[in-house]
Amino acid sequence: MIDLLVKDLDKEMQEAEVSEKDAQADYEKMTEDASAKRAADSKSITEKSDAKATAEEALQEEQEKKKGTTKELMAALEYIQSLHGECDWLLQNYEARKEARTGEIDAISKAKDVLNGADYAFVQRGATRRVSFLGF
Repeated sequence: MIDLLVKDLDKEMQEAEVSEKDAQADYEKMTEDASAKRAADSKSITEKSDAKATAEEALQEEQEKKKGTTKELMAALEYIQSLHGECDWLLQNYEARKEARTGEIDAISKAKDVLNGADYAFVQRGATRRVSFLGF
């Protein structure tokens, strides 16, 4: 019976040793995996930090570009507004300018005729009466 107990004890010790070796191997494997995961996570954090810095730099450049483009847009809109005002003025004063041009063209053609020898001194222009200095 003692032999049986010794054999059972030896058997249990061998099982315990095997179980302990398996547990130690599992622990070492888990430690290796955790170390590899930490290294991968650290590398991932570094890469993501670099990507974030690059993205922030690009964002800053784009914001500055947007500011410049916005300034150009505002200048263009102001220029368009000033052109619009000039065009409105031209449209509002078109008839007056047309009459003035017609009068100028008429005056130039008469001046040309005078230079060519025409005499407009006796041409009546309407029912205007000239009054002399003394009223006669």
